[in-house]
Amino acid sequence: MIAIPYLTALTTYFSYGLLFAFGQFRDFFRKFFDFFNSTNFHGYAPICLGLEDFYIRRLYLRIQDCFGRPISSAPDAWFDVVERYSNDNNKTLKRTTKVSRCLNLGSYNYLGFAAADEYCTPRVVETLNKYSPSTCSSRVDGGTTLLHNELEECVANFVQKPAAIVFGMGYVTNSAILPVLMGKGSLIISDSLNHNSIVNGARGSGATIRVFQHNTPSHLEDVLREQIAEGQPRTHRPWKKIVVIVEGIYSMEGEICKLPEIIAVCKKYKAYTYLDEAHSIGAVGKTGRGVCELLGVDTADVDIMMGTFTKSFGSCGGYIAGSKELIKYLKYTCPAHLYATSISPPAAQQIISSIKVILGEDGSNRGAQKLSQIRENSNFFRSELQKMGFEVLGDNDSPVMPIMLYNPAKIPAFSRECLKQNVAVVTVAFPATPLLLARARICISASHSREDLTKALKVISRVGDLVGIKYFPAEPQKQQQEGKTLKFD
Repeated sequence: MIAIPYLTALTTYFSYGLLFAFGQFRDFFRKFFDFFNSTNFHGYAPICLGLEDFYIRRLYLRIQDCFGRPISSAPDAWFDVVERYSNDNNKTLKRTTKVSRCLNLGSYNYLGFAAADEYCTPRVVETLNKYSPSTCSSRVDGGTTLLHNELEECVANFVQKPAAIVFGMGYVTNSAILPVLMGKGSLIISDSLNHNSIVNGARGSGATIRVFQHNTPSHLEDVLREQIAEGQPRTHRPWKKIVVIVEGIYSMEGEICKLPEIIAVCKKYKAYTYLDEAHSIGAVGKTGRGVCELLGVDTADVDIMMGTFTKSFGSCGGYIAGSKELIKYLKYTCPAHLYATSISPPAAQQIISSIKVILGEDGSNRGAQKLSQIRENSNFFRSELQKMGFEVLGDNDSPVMPIMLYNPAKIPAFSRECLKQNVAVVTVAFPATPLLLARARICISASHSREDLTKALKVISRVGDLVGIKYFPAEPQKQQQEGKTLKFD
């Protein structure tokens, strides 16, 4: 868990309180003037009400230029960001014809497959000419091509499970699968920092939901023991089934799941394990097979493996891998398979080709080089940020590294100053994170060169000094240390 310094927490609360007070003050006068200039709404109630609407109008709109920045090139190590301007204090943003060439530190392009690739791109273009951009049908109608069958076999072999099923959208993979697998009388035990797709899928299932402390196997065991002893609410009957849901790499924290310990607890209490590897599959492990390979976990011990193709594979969609019985059941019952349009054929070919590159089946060692490069880049960048005095979350080998900002005024300041120096970063704040824990999330790619990372570190260091987000003392440089040593001698 993050330990916020008291002074930082106090100033952050004060800043939000000040913004809230001035926002309410402005809303009061807006209602007063609107009373005399009322518009006839024909009896309709306002669609947007409450604190959420207030937050958007009075806080988010002030800094919305830091979000949703349009790009006009492939999301490679460098990309083109379209410049925008506003004439009404950021209420509306207008695009210009100008672009800025920026270093990309925000895309999930972990292995660099999102840009043109010598092996993948020609095969994707060939597939586009043969199958068209879309099947225009669901899988059970006319939306299953030879590529979809090949993709499912390829994914199952890659993650080392008996079978797999693929979907056209990563978010839907969680939100549509969980209501099929779980229902009334079932228990979902979810990590407190699981992704929103898991949260919505669990809520839509109708199952009872319990939460355990983030990445804490001991608390998971306490929750399991308590729930098994109590049983279902009111009736106290035994649970029909219990599923524990965790992520391989947590997207907002950059932390790697303590999977061996969690699996040991699940085995002890006969609970199923559901592993979301959206940010870990393809990005970690010796051959890119995710946290199971990284942590030495047998994939047979994970009952349901979920992942997306939107990160390491440079495509779209998601997958569920498990037993043949599980996948057969999902193909008969999952609405995302029965009713949604199947994954685009060119997107499917991109995934197949990228997996072949990762495994070296393209006849080269580029896949191994990419995996080695992203590991070296991630660990180098993380260590350098920590040496500078930034508070960086996450674990080694993780390509996701959040830099804590905390104060709401530092969110736009950090983002805008980095963009001025041609470094594009992603800032994240409430409601995607807790109110006090705003951060900048850096995503490292294998396509970044050491020169790219060195430039980014220099810019982030300068901006960090300007904004005041170096919460720890920086380590002295080697030259200074050597000079002091010589002087002492």
